[in-house]
Amino acid sequence: MGLFSSLLGNAGTVNPEQLANDYADLLIENEQVDIGFKLVRDTLIFTNKRLIFVNIQGLTGKKREYLSIAYKSISRFSIETAGTFDLEAELKIYISSESTPSIIQNFNKKVNVYDVQKVLAQYVL
Repeated sequence: MGLFSSLLGNAGTVNPEQLANDYADLLIENEQVDIGFKLVRDTLIFTNKRLIFVNIQGLTGKKREYLSIAYKSISRFSIETAGTFDLEAELKIYISSESTPSIIQNFNKKVNVYDVQKVLAQYVL
């Protein structure tokens, strides 16, 4: 829990208790939210069992997609940092043996993409 505690002060990081309350309907018995990151409109939630992407869709944001990925399904991942003119960092996640990334997620500058990488590495490696 030390890694997660040290990340909680960073911009873009969401309080795990708040996420557990907001997404209680998604969680199974004995599943706990460890840390989460607020993206532009979306949220990335790391639990002790899986990774959950919450994709807010439409103009009103009422339509949502919840993508759940077991950590054991992730074969590799990469991060791309934001540049001078490129304002967004990028995370790519590959599921099983796919040659193209199954998930590509952009992060604004509030999220430290290195923190996301550390948490993902903690669970996947």
